[in-house]
Amino acid sequence: MDSKQSTPLHAPDFIVIGSGSGGGVVAARLSESGKYKVLCLEAGTRGAGYIWTRPPVGGGMMIESPEVNWCQFAQPNPDLGGRRVYVARGKILGGSSAINGLIFNRGQRLDYDAWERMGCTGWSYRDVLPYFKKLESTDIGTDDYRGRQGPMKVTTASKTSPFYDLFMQSAQAVGLPLNPDYSGSTQHGVAMAQINVWKGLRQSTATQYLEPARKRPNLTILQGAHVTGLLFEGKRCVGVRYRRNGAMEEVRARREVILSAGAIGSPQLLELSGIGNPAILARHGIPVVHALPGVGENLRDHFGPSVQWKFNRKGLSLCDRGRGWGLVREVLSYVFRRKGFISQGLATLRVFTRSHEGIEQSDIALLVNPFMIEVRNKKRLMSPINGFFAFAQVQRPESAGSSHIQSADPLADPAIHYRFLATEKDRRTAVMAVRRAREIAAVAPLADVIAEELQPGAQVQSDEDILAFIRRAGNTTYHPVGTCKMGQDPMAVVDPSLRVHGIAGLRIADCSIMPMIISGNTSIPAMMIGERCADMVLADAGRPAFPAVPASTAVPATQLTPELVHH
Repeated sequence: MDSKQSTPLHAPDFIVIGSGSGGGVVAARLSESGKYKVLCLEAGTRGAGYIWTRPPVGGGMMIESPEVNWCQFAQPNPDLGGRRVYVARGKILGGSSAINGLIFNRGQRLDYDAWERMGCTGWSYRDVLPYFKKLESTDIGTDDYRGRQGPMKVTTASKTSPFYDLFMQSAQAVGLPLNPDYSGSTQHGVAMAQINVWKGLRQSTATQYLEPARKRPNLTILQGAHVTGLLFEGKRCVGVRYRRNGAMEEVRARREVILSAGAIGSPQLLELSGIGNPAILARHGIPVVHALPGVGENLRDHFGPSVQWKFNRKGLSLCDRGRGWGLVREVLSYVFRRKGFISQGLATLRVFTRSHEGIEQSDIALLVNPFMIEVRNKKRLMSPINGFFAFAQVQRPESAGSSHIQSADPLADPAIHYRFLATEKDRRTAVMAVRRAREIAAVAPLADVIAEELQPGAQVQSDEDILAFIRRAGNTTYHPVGTCKMGQDPMAVVDPSLRVHGIAGLRIADCSIMPMIISGNTSIPAMMIGERCADMVLADAGRPAFPAVPASTAVPATQLTPELVHH
């Protein structure tokens, strides 16, 4: 492990907790002007050069690795027959953006327009589109919708198998249009995925925001710094307490603390610090700093089963290229040419479709791969079975759970309660998602190359049997949101400026602020939230009405020795 010392940074203007899709953007943007000192605290010890984070297919090696992942489990779920769902969260520089499947997906216009109708003033699609454009650089689509000069490079996944054209032709045969830019005017249709990959390498907040920014003397990044609590003076957040190298440290912010620990980590830290439902805090002996009953509530995620088919001929599945000599050839192709399936993300064919006629936009997504996955030694690898799968999920689930502390110990996992399929609408849409996947597979030319349906199997036909299959086999796509939701109702945790209600000097910038889950992957929307948050913080920092903490009270309680750690 190499370390690079920087000038000791006392009393930073801003402290950012977390370096992921939200926090990494906030920290980098706040440091750009050179006017303010910024401290970014990341619990993970691995950096942007970690061996598995750069090759896109490396996500499969990190999804259950405690070296770079929190590796938590939800509580037994009554909606799923008591199963405990795995909860993956990045614990590495770049957070989950450094371990995810690399899919670029903003969601739909109606997602953000719905946020504004729910009381999130200034978060309509028209308001957030400039920030989506600001963060990306791509040659996809038109200038009306796409950015050309941002830090995140976006490309279209390559067709690494003839399977892709067969699937897309069958999708068109059942009425789905080809959609060359699902981040443009409409998401509806079938398309190759847009991915955060450039020249065969992952683009994360670590590589695109923090690594360039860490050259600035006013930005300090501390890795291996597990924040355990927030510091308050009355109803103002003035700093944080964290554990690093076995020792407890404190550091105070002259201006603001921005919490970006994700939809599981952010409510946990609020509750540990005395912000939340008083009954939950009292249960664990935590004094109430401010009562906010919505903290930890409204947990949502994308959920669905993997529908699987077996091919009747070779050359379509990538299974032989993921094992033995086929894998050796793929590795050589990647090392010397940055080509092949190693250079792609996961689920690189996307279908966005409607469960029924009459709804405004797609409410079902199919995430398709020309291979199948099996877990061996906590690593997700290609199955030797010559087939493909479609992960069939509900785009905008109504069912909401919660995530709360179950101990005052900051190192203890929270109690994550998912409530998938809790509403009739979610159950109907989930069943239709499986039927839509089957509908495409049942027509030529795709039908001509299928030997059989492996999962759930041809014998599973009734709505009741399909629902039972979903309960038995369904899983998340690791998109938790909503636990510190934005709004102005009694259950809202932050206002439209992302300030925590009732607390000065504290904002939240991650997926926890989403009042409703978006119709797509959450990493890019979290980066948009980070971009917006940084603009809001910088705007307020220039206003006399926003007082800074006096320098005399902004000295760390213990020595802060910032290290910029490279791996």
